Amino acid sequence: MTLHLTSLLLSAILLGGVQCERICSFNDVLQNASLGSIPGAGLRPVKDWRTISHIYIDITLYTIANLDTATQTLTSFVWLTLEWTNEYISWNPNNFCDIKEFNTLGESLWKPDLYIYQITEVDDKSPVIPYYTVHYDGKVTLSKPLRILSSCDVNIYKFPFDTQTCSLTFGSYIYTVKDILMHPKLNSSEVDENSFFAFVGKGDWNLINVDVSEFELTDGDVYNKVAYMITIKRAPVVYVINIIIPACFMVLLDIASMFIPVGSGERLGFKITVVLGFSVLLLILNGMVPSSDSPPILGIFCVVCLSVMVFSIIGSILTNYMMTLSDTQPNVPNWVKTWILKRLSRVLLFNWHKDEKDLVVSIDTDPNVGNTNNRPDMELQKKTEESDKEIKVNLEVRLLKRLLDVVLKIHKDLNLSKNEQDAKSEWYLAALVVDRLMLILYLIIIIIIFSILIIVWAT
Repeated sequence: MTLHLTSLLLSAILLGGVQCERICSFNDVLQNASLGSIPGAGLRPVKDWRTISHIYIDITLYTIANLDTATQTLTSFVWLTLEWTNEYISWNPNNFCDIKEFNTLGESLWKPDLYIYQITEVDDKSPVIPYYTVHYDGKVTLSKPLRILSSCDVNIYKFPFDTQTCSLTFGSYIYTVKDILMHPKLNSSEVDENSFFAFVGKGDWNLINVDVSEFELTDGDVYNKVAYMITIKRAPVVYVINIIIPACFMVLLDIASMFIPVGSGERLGFKITVVLGFSVLLLILNGMVPSSDSPPILGIFCVVCLSVMVFSIIGSILTNYMMTLSDTQPNVPNWVKTWILKRLSRVLLFNWHKDEKDLVVSIDTDPNVGNTNNRPDMELQKKTEESDKEIKVNLEVRLLKRLLDVVLKIHKDLNLSKNEQDAKSEWYLAALVVDRLMLILYLIIIIIIFSILIIVWAT
């Protein structure tokens, strides 16, 4: 009898151990939750159809892979989390060794029809994570990474100091607010903090902030949406080093070339060399600037600088031409004397060392002066005849008269030489006035475009 009771006790202990092992397995929890036998698993998991399902969504921005301005497409990687309640799932953790959750493929679980409204292409490169986390109170959690190709309105006017804001709007494509309400799981500050902690930049873009909002969209029916506004800023260091600084140096060199003496061939050659170098810089800029319908302010700045450089080359050619006219056209036209040497020079604050009356010189010569072959001989013959009649002229008087004729000729030549030098001096002064006008206009245009560029980038 005692042996029989002992055997029954051992059997009970063994059966109890088996029962305990069975209850502590995930398979028993899975069977108790009846995931494989939920009636109408494709339907919304509510026991009363009037009950609204609340879906909680959260994303963490991991990185920005690419922002294509030509196609207005953003490629981003995010970590997505969805939570909802399945009213047909529940168990008591005390009956299953405190098992409160388990992971399953969830092929028979209902899933919300999550749709991204800015999506432009279905991506098949996202990692496949088919598992769901099921909790004892019926809460189901889906966590997986996503590679999203979405549309983004890109404005590169402030390139390379531009800031872009792209939105990712999540919502149900089928269910209205009568069936599903979507809510952000975390507020903006928490999403911002998580994204900053997880964000890995590729060098092109820096994360500024992530704002989350919940709103309703009315399109016949009312749909509930959750939008994440992602604000990113371009990293400008590469563009500053490769484009902006070289462009500024070339502009400064072209301004410095304006101080090379007027009429010097070195100035024109130096300016053409600078323009060729700036053209090469524009080719580099064309390869680095994103393509867009509206040009960036940096492109406008480079085009204006190139135009001003060409304008200054034309001014240098004009001053060289004016210096050439001093040899081929000794007399300065009256309009040059009036508009350039008098009025424009006064506006440009030129301080002439000579009187303005000396700038207008008329060259008048007496046709009878210097005719030493006919007139002096005739007068000398006449005087000789008269002197033969009256007195006899000494040889010294005749020599003095010839000496006087030579002095008059030398005086005439000196006057002509002085007039030619004054004419050349007037052409040179006119070239100086035109050159200063070009320099002032150059500086005004460059200062204006630099100011506009700095104001646009600073705002």
